[in-house]
Amino acid sequence: MSTPTKIYLDESEMPTRWYNVVADLPEPPPPPLHPGTHQPATGDDFAALFPKALIEQEMSAERYIDIPGDVLDVYRLWRPSPLFRAHRLEKLLDTPARIYYKYEGVSPAGSHKPNTAVPQVWYNAQEGIRKLTTETGAGQWGSALAFACAQFGLECEIWQVAASYRAKPYRRTMMEIWGGQVHPSPSDVTDYGKQLLAQDPDHPGSLGIAISEAVAEAVEDPTIRYALGSVLNHVLLHQTIIGEEALLQLAKVDETPDVLVGCTGGGSNFGGLAFPFLREKLAGKMNPTIRCVEPAACPTLTKGEYRYDFGDTAGLTPLMKMHTLGASFIPEPIHAGGLRYHGMAPLVSHIYELGLVEAISIPQIECFEGALQFARAEGIVPAPEPTHAIAAAVREAMACKESGEEKVILTALCGHGHLDLAAYETFLSGQMVDLDLPDSAIQEAMQNVPQIEG
Repeated sequence: MSTPTKIYLDESEMPTRWYNVVADLPEPPPPPLHPGTHQPATGDDFAALFPKALIEQEMSAERYIDIPGDVLDVYRLWRPSPLFRAHRLEKLLDTPARIYYKYEGVSPAGSHKPNTAVPQVWYNAQEGIRKLTTETGAGQWGSALAFACAQFGLECEIWQVAASYRAKPYRRTMMEIWGGQVHPSPSDVTDYGKQLLAQDPDHPGSLGIAISEAVAEAVEDPTIRYALGSVLNHVLLHQTIIGEEALLQLAKVDETPDVLVGCTGGGSNFGGLAFPFLREKLAGKMNPTIRCVEPAACPTLTKGEYRYDFGDTAGLTPLMKMHTLGASFIPEPIHAGGLRYHGMAPLVSHIYELGLVEAISIPQIECFEGALQFARAEGIVPAPEPTHAIAAAVREAMACKESGEEKVILTALCGHGHLDLAAYETFLSGQMVDLDLPDSAIQEAMQNVPQIEG
C-alpha cells in the first residue's frame, strides 16, 4: 500500500511542549555580549526589548517548555498542519526518492511565522505591554505579528524593508487589515531612518536597518516592547512545533528522513523543522543528513564569518556569535525578501560549527525553476523563501534518480506565494537574473564588525 498524500494529526495529538535543542548539544552556544562592556549579557540587558518570560526562554537550557493554554487555543486555528507526500512531484522527476513536505501555509498569515508571533504577543500581554514594534522583510513576519496582536488586543507598529514595501503592497494591506501600522524602512519616523534617507532617498533598506528602527521606537517607552521573527533562541524554540508534529506524522507511515533540507535566512523555519530531528539523531535513533539552504546573494553560512556582530545595522542590540556578512551589509533586493538578513541565528551557526548540519547556497533562477515544477505537480504556489529548499530537494531527488537510491527527503514548505506573484511574473517573463555575492562586498561590510576575541 502506498503512502497517503496527506498525513494529518488530530487536535488531541498536537504537541504541548516546545523543544530546546541547547539541552542536547555537545557544547553550549557562546553567550550574547553586552555591546559596551563585551561581557556576557544578562537578563537586564534585554529587559527594554522583551518580557521576562521570553528572556528566560532565550537563556534557558531546559529541554522542554510547556506551551501556554491560551497559545494552544490560537494554534488550533490551523495546527496541527498537514504533512504531504509529494507523489506527483516524484512522478514528474521520475525519481525513486520519497519526498515529504510539512506545509505551514495553512496558517492565517500564510506562513510558519505565527508559531512564534502568537506566544510572543501572549507573553507581552501578560506583562501589561500595550504595543509591539518589529521589522519585516517580505511581510510574512509583519503579517503574523499583526494577526497575533489582534488576538490579544495589542497595538502593532511595523518597519518593512523598503524594497519589499514597494514590491509587495498587498503584504502591507494584510498587516493593516489586522490593525498593524506599517512604515517603509528606512523611514522618516526615526532619526536613524531620516539619516539614511538623506543619504539616499531611494534606499532599498535591509532587515538590519528595519530592526534598528523598530528597536529605537521600543526602547523609548516602557509600555512598548520589540518582537523579533527569527534569529533568537526563543524564536527558534517556538518554531519546533513544526518538527515535533512532523516526527509524529512520519511515524504514522513508518518513515524516517535520510535527508532534511530547509531554507535559511535568519534560521527560524530551518530550526523549527530540524531541531527535533537533530535531537533524535544525537540520541542515535535516526541519522539524517541535515542541510541548510540559503540564497547565493546572501550566503551567511557558506561565505560569512563566524564572529560576534550586531543583530542590527545601527548597533543597538547585544552582540551575538553568529555567521555574519557584516551588520552594515545591504543585500541585493532578491525576491526571497525573508532571507535577506546579514546574520544567521546563533544556534544554527553554532550547530553548523559543530559539524551537525551542512549548508549550501542556490541562485534564485534555479529556485524558481524548482518552484514551477512543484506548483505544476503539487498545486501549491510556494513563497520565494522555501523555493530554496524545494530546489535542494529536487537536486537530491535527481541524484537518487542517477544512483537508484530510495532516499526519504523531508522539507518544510514554510509559506505560500499568493502575495508574491510579481516575483513569478518576473521569472516567467525571463527578466529574473541571478545575483551572486562578490567577496569584495563582504570584505567591505566586515570592516565594521567589532573585533572581539572568542
